[in-house]
Amino acid sequence: MLEVDACIKRFRDYVIQQSRSNLTKSGHNNTKSLYNSIKGEIVNDKGYTIVGFQMDDYGMFVDKGVKGKTSSLKAPDSPFKFGSGTGKKGGLTKGINKWVKQKGFQFRDRKSGKFLSYDSTAYLITRSIFHKGIKPSLFFTKPFEAGYKKYIDVDLIKAFSHDVETMVDYNLKDIKWI
Repeated sequence: MLEVDACIKRFRDYVIQQSRSNLTKSGHNNTKSLYNSIKGEIVNDKGYTIVGFQMDDYGMFVDKGVKGKTSSLKAPDSPFKFGSGTGKKGGLTKGINKWVKQKGFQFRDRKSGKFLSYDSTAYLITRSIFHKGIKPSLFFTKPFEAGYKKYIDVDLIKAFSHDVETMVDYNLKDIKWI
């Protein structure tokens, strides 16, 4: 099954490369942590081939988006929601604090014009995200679906046919004709 294996590897590599490219193009690649965590594994077991992908946990939130506590307009189809009580406490706050400090991002006070502290800026951003949600980026979903159409729906059938023909040809050569 040489062609089938090669086709599945091309699918895996395409999804990883395009997902990483989408992260960079969309501005979601600040620390490269998510970028570097995207990996794919191919497992062959008892005649089955399984392709699995993994990434940092928050990658699914970036990809699918998150509904806000009070509004789901940004991510109406997301399976995730802020305020559901199932997530890690303080994860969003820590992440936004780190991002604000890393970017040197600060809001200004409307009255005095002075810069707010990083903590105050992070609090305002966190509160907004918590209530309004996160828009889906589909950085992984789109390449997966495109790769599936390209490599699995079309090329895999051709590769399988080629491998079957090769096996038949190979077996016919081994037959001793009388």
